Order: sequence, then C-alpha cells, then structure tokens
Amino acid sequence: MSLVRLNIKGISYSQTQNGAYALILSEVDGERKLPIVIGAFEAQSIAIALEKEIKPPRPLTHDLFKNFADRFEIQVKQVIIHKLVDGVFFSSIICERDKIEEIIDARTSDAIALALRFNAPIFTYKNILEKAGIFLKASPKKKETPENEQAILEQLMTDDTESTKKSTKSYKTYSLKELHDMLDKAVDNEDYEKAALIRDEISKREK
Repeated sequence: MSLVRLNIKGISYSQTQNGAYALILSEVDGERKLPIVIGAFEAQSIAIALEKEIKPPRPLTHDLFKNFADRFEIQVKQVIIHKLVDGVFFSSIICERDKIEEIIDARTSDAIALALRFNAPIFTYKNILEKAGIFLKASPKKKETPENEQAILEQLMTDDTESTKKSTKSYKTYSLKELHDMLDKAVDNEDYEKAALIRDEISKREK
C-alpha cells in the first residue's frame, strides 16, 4: 500500500467533545484533511512544539523522551498512521539506533508530538486517507463525507472558529508590554494554551 505524507494544519478546540481537541492533518499535494480527536495534554504538547518561541521551564513528557533518545543516540525517522479501527487511529514510530531499525506502537497523538521534536515526517496509508479524509472545499455534488462528519469538520477545521475569536478578542485591549509580561507569566505557570493565544496576538501586532 502506498504512503501519503501529511503536514500539521493546526489544532482546534472540539465543539462536540468537552476537554478534547482536534488535530488537523493535511495531505501534502492534495486537498484532503484528516481530523483526529486528541486529549488536552497531547494538544498542549503538540502546540508547544509548533510554537518555537514558547520554552517550558521544565521538560514535558515528550521533551523528556526526546532528551532521553538524544542521550542514547536514538533517532525517530518517521511516523506512520497505519490503522483505523472504530474511529481510533493506530500509529507506529520508526526508530533507528546504530543503523538498526525498530518499530514501536504508539498513540497517534504521542507519535506526532515526538515527530515534531525530531523533525520526522508523518505518513498514513492511502486507504486510510480515502476512508477518513475529508475535503474542505468539496462541491455540493460530492458525497465523500457523511453530513455529521462535515458538521464536525466545519466546527473543528475552520481557522477562525467562534471559540478562537472569543479567546483572542480579550487580549486586544492590552498593550504590547502587557502582553509580553502576560506571556512570560503564562509560560512560568505552564499555561501553554493561554501562552499560545497571547503569542498569536503579539505576532499579529509585530508583523
């Protein structure tokens, strides 16, 4: 079976499951998106890896794994989302040490959090993408996705979701200095979701 490479499009708070987040993977050289529901901790870890300017004062679990692997010269070469059963994605981490390759089973959220830290590519099989992938801009004539999946997609995959607008709106009244102070405090308190939102507001103003 042929592999399809994926990029991370972003993370959105799930409007359908309390405390859950949607990790959106985008097909390279294609228009399909693969939404995967993940927990808050894994979403936080992935968001930190994506946001290079936020440095945790202490290593998170995935950072610890990266430090451990570096110490013992283990490299994560790639991550493959290889199975989908009853809505649950299964993944493998392809590792290498002393030119010997090992395959380790992992939750997809953990595998992707590690792939980001190792700059490793993420793949899935074509049949999985055909089964679970969703077209963002499908024409009215296309029926690739059920109505309930499309409704979830509209809530989770839109870059300007209502939840995002509400979260970022409250920071517009603060000065840049206040925002930088708030960012430092959020990082010190390990509130990385808040830190990411503040960082986004700062980035908009400093363009």
